[in-house]
Formats: sequence, C-alpha cells, structure tokens
Amino acid sequence: MRIDELNALDAATARATLAPAADVGWWLDALVAGRPYPDAPALLALAATEAARWTDADVEGALTHHPRIGERPTGDGPEAALSRREQGAIRVGSSDAADLEPAIAAGNAAYEDRFGRVFLIRAAGRSRSEILAELDRRLTNDPDAERVEVHDQLAQIALLRLEGLLEGSTT
Repeated sequence: MRIDELNALDAATARATLAPAADVGWWLDALVAGRPYPDAPALLALAATEAARWTDADVEGALTHHPRIGERPTGDGPEAALSRREQGAIRVGSSDAADLEPAIAAGNAAYEDRFGRVFLIRAAGRSRSEILAELDRRLTNDPDAERVEVHDQLAQIALLRLEGLLEGSTT
C-alpha cells in the first residue's frame, strides 16, 4: 500500500489496515488521526514516538496476538499472516538445525513460568541460535528489565509491520 492510499482511506478502514502492526487502540487512533502523511517515514516516526508511550497494559493486550517463538501461528487473520512471515524470515545457518527447536520450546516454557507471558522477540533477521541465546539471556532479567525489553521488542515488531505494509511507498 502506498502512503497516499492509506491517507485516502476512511478512518475505520485505515484503523483496521494498521491494526495488525500492534493492537493498541489509542496508538492506532493516533496513527489514523495523524493523516495525511507526506511520506512513509513520517508515519513511522509518529508510530515510534507514540509506541514509546505504551503502558504495561497496552503491551500485555497486544501480546495476545503473538504466538510463541518457533510455533507457527494458526488462523487466517492478518496478525497470523504477519507472524508467519516474520518467523519465516528467521535466518537459517548451519548451526540452526532443527535440534534447536526443543531448546527453544523448553525456553518458552521456562520464560512463561517466570514472567507469565509469551516470550516476544523480533524474529526477522535473527537466526534460531541468536533467538535461543536471547531467550536464555532474558531469562536472567529481573521483571522490570524484562518489561522494558518486551516493550522494545513489540515496538520493533510494530514498526517492521508498518514498514511491510508500506513497502515501496515513496509518496
């Protein structure tokens, strides 16, 4: 979608179009209200600024749309499609054999036991071994440090999703 196409949508359609990036109601409202955007970077700048204001409740609510890392999302909705694409963008290297999957699954379970939420990481551009190393490292975080990391990861994912939505947009 081009930025001029997003600008031309009615508010409800624009909100629904942007919602798969991060399901945070007031954030989506701010992005829709910020139209018209002169270009995609302007939308991304506002999205990043507003994401910095997300509350813990905003982040927790948005996490309900994210599958466990290493698990394929189910469903046909836009969030599931984006998650499949993101997890499909995990870099595969010689050290990324399928034998890491059990370790990631065990790490997911340990993380959920420790923090009470799904482990969230920007998967795109990372290898399975990098994801496992981050999972192991983040298991040592205290709850406050981990809360900050989850917020940051969700914001990174949201911005990547918006960029994907606007790929090729120069207007």
